Amino acid sequence: MTVKAYDWLTKHAARSPGKIALVDLHTGRSFTYAESNERVGRLAWFLRHDLQIERGDRVAVLCNNSTDVFEMQFACAKLGAVFLPINWRLTVSELEYILNDGSPNVLIYDIQFQDQAIQLKEFCGLVFLVDQDGMGEGTGYERGIAGAKGTVEAVDLNHDDLFTIMYTSGTTGMPKGAMITHGMTFWNGINVGSIARVTKDSVNLCVLPTFHTGGLNVYANPVFHAGGTVVVQRHFDPATTLDLLAKSEIAGITHFLGVPANFLFMRQLPQFEDSDFSHLTTLGIGGAPCPVQLLKDWSTRGGLMQQAYGMTETGPIVLVLDSDRAVDKVGSAGLAVMHCEVRLVDEQGTDVTAADQVGEIWTRGPNVTPGYWNRPEATAESFENGWLKTGDAARQDSDGYYFVVDRWKDMYISGGENVYPAEVENVLYQLPAVAEVAVIGLPDARWGEVGLAVIVVKAGATLSEGDVMRHCESKLARFKQPKSVRFVDELPHNATGKMLKRVLREEIVNQTEKVEA
Repeated sequence: MTVKAYDWLTKHAARSPGKIALVDLHTGRSFTYAESNERVGRLAWFLRHDLQIERGDRVAVLCNNSTDVFEMQFACAKLGAVFLPINWRLTVSELEYILNDGSPNVLIYDIQFQDQAIQLKEFCGLVFLVDQDGMGEGTGYERGIAGAKGTVEAVDLNHDDLFTIMYTSGTTGMPKGAMITHGMTFWNGINVGSIARVTKDSVNLCVLPTFHTGGLNVYANPVFHAGGTVVVQRHFDPATTLDLLAKSEIAGITHFLGVPANFLFMRQLPQFEDSDFSHLTTLGIGGAPCPVQLLKDWSTRGGLMQQAYGMTETGPIVLVLDSDRAVDKVGSAGLAVMHCEVRLVDEQGTDVTAADQVGEIWTRGPNVTPGYWNRPEATAESFENGWLKTGDAARQDSDGYYFVVDRWKDMYISGGENVYPAEVENVLYQLPAVAEVAVIGLPDARWGEVGLAVIVVKAGATLSEGDVMRHCESKLARFKQPKSVRFVDELPHNATGKMLKRVLREEIVNQTEKVEA
């Protein structure tokens, strides 16, 4: 049998069959590379022969974090099928749009989400549902693996073959499926692996949701590429995660990525003051702006954070700050990773060359998406001569280090989750009493940012904050729901009628500061 270039598990199973590949903290299960490869091969057989999955077909996954999710990813890779992880925080209405767009024939779902899965089968024309619970017995998932009559030899793949579709909310209010190729995943492994010092001895703690690029690709897939170990935590729990990071004898963790909210919640625990993180190889932070004080607090306990910037569309890592510059370049997202180009441009698309001048981040390289699934117009709008326009603003200091200062677009990040105001505004406009609405992100000590809905009510109509909140609860995932509502007589616009959200945000922040003073 010829081992194919992208069949990482088979290669590691041959070289280090007894090496632990996966550990599931929720169930206590662990699998060597030989065991993982066997299970993945049998799962691929089940998908192909029982569920009729062929090359290019999408396999949707609605599951909590578990080692099973990584098995599903690698089984798709063996078949040349497309892994389609979806956000279990979304409402059925939101999930329905994604599944109708991605058009998978199969949905593998955690039994916790059985009610949603049954509705989605009816709404989206799904042919097969497979239940899963991560516990290793009694589900369609485990029966499928156990009943497989053999394993599947991996198909031939190249850098351009589609590996994953990850849906992100769009500025138009409709989710877009970012296409992630095998090449993107490979080059991210190279880019991240070198800067984060990933080796076969690395042990990554995966806490971020595996429907996010952070959960899959920082640092899990780079660690798999190197032949290391991935420890999966079902959900983030501050005390448990802090123990795992601080006490190397528990699981021997060397690598961890979290969003600022994760680190903030752990910092607030009493045991943080007695913790030591100096044994960790890489402590990564990204996904949202990070308070400088938080970086300093962790550094006092030996936790030098490696700040990073990236997007789902970039595999994800674009910029990384070396941990040895964490103090003297505090607040910086660092420099471009090895196999990736970055430039800053102004509103006319002209390169920004002066130090500390703000421009939009444009990037290109083998780690960048070829575009969006079924959305050629969105793809065309997002690229300029091969450069991806990220929509995020940054400046460079005199040493060339990047500092992300704002979002060129209106997107804000709440608890590590991207929230696009247009999507929320579309839902609010369903209320007959709404004449005009703007949703903006405001600073929040707990979540980083939270949404505020600023609403102009139609003449003669009535609308309360409670009406708005109840409407959003049934239409939007919790992290997208505005946390407060403000009613105003009018919203600021420029001469052409474009809403000035930055002006609105500044006005409200100033008003809030005056009230607090």
